[in-house]
Amino acid sequence: RGTVGVLQHKALDNLKKSGLRCEKSDFRNDLSVFVCSAYSDKHAEEIHNFVAEGGGLLIGGHAWYWAQSHKGGNPLTEFAGNKILNKMGLSLLPETIGGGRFKAPVPSQTGKDSYHFCHLLQRFAAHVTEGEDLTKNEEQCLKKFGKDCASFLKMQAHDRCSYAQVLSTLTHVLKKSGMPQVCDTCPVKSPKDHLLLNMGSEVFKVCPNPDSLLPYLINENPLLPVVYNHRVTLNVNTADREEWVSTGLYLSQGMKTYMAMPGEIVNKGWMVQIGCQTDYLKAEELKRAPNVHEQFPIDSEMMQVWNLWGGLIYLVAPPKTQVGGVQVIVQVAVPAPYYKSGEDDVIADWAMLRTAPSPWAELEFENIILTVPSDTIRNLERPDLLAALWDSIMKGIADLAAKPHKFPRKERFVADVQISHGWMHAGYPVMMHKASAEALVNLEQAKTKGLWGPIHELGHNQQRDPWEFRPHTTECTCNIWSVYIHEEVGFSIQAHGDVASAKRKSRLEEFVKGGRQLSKWEVWVALETYLQLQERFGWDAFKKVFAAYHKISNYPKDNGGKMNLYAETFSKTVGMNLCGFFKAWSWPIEKATEEKLANLPTWVDHPMVQFG
Repeated sequence: RGTVGVLQHKALDNLKKSGLRCEKSDFRNDLSVFVCSAYSDKHAEEIHNFVAEGGGLLIGGHAWYWAQSHKGGNPLTEFAGNKILNKMGLSLLPETIGGGRFKAPVPSQTGKDSYHFCHLLQRFAAHVTEGEDLTKNEEQCLKKFGKDCASFLKMQAHDRCSYAQVLSTLTHVLKKSGMPQVCDTCPVKSPKDHLLLNMGSEVFKVCPNPDSLLPYLINENPLLPVVYNHRVTLNVNTADREEWVSTGLYLSQGMKTYMAMPGEIVNKGWMVQIGCQTDYLKAEELKRAPNVHEQFPIDSEMMQVWNLWGGLIYLVAPPKTQVGGVQVIVQVAVPAPYYKSGEDDVIADWAMLRTAPSPWAELEFENIILTVPSDTIRNLERPDLLAALWDSIMKGIADLAAKPHKFPRKERFVADVQISHGWMHAGYPVMMHKASAEALVNLEQAKTKGLWGPIHELGHNQQRDPWEFRPHTTECTCNIWSVYIHEEVGFSIQAHGDVASAKRKSRLEEFVKGGRQLSKWEVWVALETYLQLQERFGWDAFKKVFAAYHKISNYPKDNGGKMNLYAETFSKTVGMNLCGFFKAWSWPIEKATEEKLANLPTWVDHPMVQFG
């Protein structure tokens, strides 16, 4: 019945249609209802008092963008809207759901099989501590319950009775049951063990005495030799993406350390990261916990960091950052086998460095960093020779892409016991199974058996939208780099069995026999198109084409348009009209493209002519 104060114009326009007495207004105490967004906590305390005394609040917004742009932060406690809402028993989560209509449950109509957080908490506690059986529906709800537990614990409302009670119950459950000791030989499969595994790390982060809980979470945690007050010098000049800076140090499981930060990187978007395994796992069978790395925003000159799962220590530099000669001091940590090209004496330093006690090792070369289990490098005597191989590989990748040899950001590989998808997958870092780690660091094996898979993933990292025709070329054009590197760097075997002449011929004939359907033009079949171009025009033509694309900013977004642009670009690069060749591969070449290239000599004897 009073005045509705509305902070946003669009909301005001809509609310005026309701007939309510609305006006544009910042917060003031004489309002009946205050309408605002969740992106400012400017009047948080005043709003709390206002609502407690009977005022109305209509607030809207989402927390997912804040979470994405504040890595390592806690949206439930730090996001502006939650600073207002939390005291009212509400929180905006960073997760999203699909659009739709969602009916709120009616308490009087819910039975014992309906999901209810507090009810299921007590039932699960009784299941673990007293052996009571869960119903089938309760078991099916455990995955959701685990997510809700994690969200609830992130509130860190230690001064609230309900929070303390839930945390106490979960701590008791873990002390009674212990946490599953997950590994590749003891995978976690059951809903109960999934929940305990997820819960362990979340409770460890927020319980008042984590050290007392640690023995119930980690059964075997041997003491490793440490170094004290280790200095890490930062010389960083990042491009347009964040970059991990290796420290050569490791924290054991649950181990804590203080880090002294130079003022130049405090509150500048830098983070400390503990752990190299950043894949989040959603598999039904887990060989490690779903999330085993931690990030801490660098917001003070002295900070304490830890990770239940342990891990290598990194400093994460934000994009477009330049810092030189400043030092970070790590109070106590475990030394890791860490080799950096140009900074270590091969004979003297590495002989000792490779024996460092950390279970993870890193080899940092000119343009790539390999993170592998330490066991795989204990017998590596000449990292400089391995560096020479990888330097030549990365130089080749840059050459084909028509880019400077010095990468803006070094590529990274991390070998893990389990990854989020595939046998390997691209990204920063490139993730691979630890069974493949030996191939990265064994010089003789690399030269005699090749590195198709790793270079395939590095090829993925080179793919660019203007000349990518998804889904056709997603698993195709990355292989151009695999073929090139194996031919040009000097591996002593054929690049891959699937590029053998007999297989190429068989696939090509099958494609033609099947009606040359563009829907079938993918992976190896699609690669054949590029191989035919390479065999006629050479690798130099590809380099020139990629160079030409560096200057193209305005390009079609549909596959048809992009394929026509590629045909035009390649034709002009080699000085020959290739429209007939691409049409023979069922590319949708337009008349306009043919007209643009009409003055060039036609490629009349291309490999597809034989099929008519």
